Amino acid sequence: MASTKLHVLSLYRRSLKLALDWAVARDVWRGQAVYIRGLFDANKTVSQPRQQKELIEQTEALLEKWKHPDPYRPPTAPGGSKYQRNLPSPRRDPPPPMHV
Repeated sequence: MASTKLHVLSLYRRSLKLALDWAVARDVWRGQAVYIRGLFDANKTVSQPRQQKELIEQTEALLEKWKHPDPYRPPTAPGGSKYQRNLPSPRRDPPPPMHV
């Protein structure tokens, strides 16, 4: 039961992130997020393991079908446009003191 709940939470988060990949603006995404929450809430009373498994499989299939070909990545995240740019220079020891 707990593993099913964690799996559904993971699907919900993945659904929201997928919607964010497709949304042009945050206000558009918010409407989609409310719709997605409604879909998940409509099925939260399902307690039969067979029905739960079927719903999870359908949701996985939908997520795969709607997967974005070029998902959004924050610029500083791995794969982002600024990832590992302008790294700090390697630390060097200071020159030895000069005795005059």
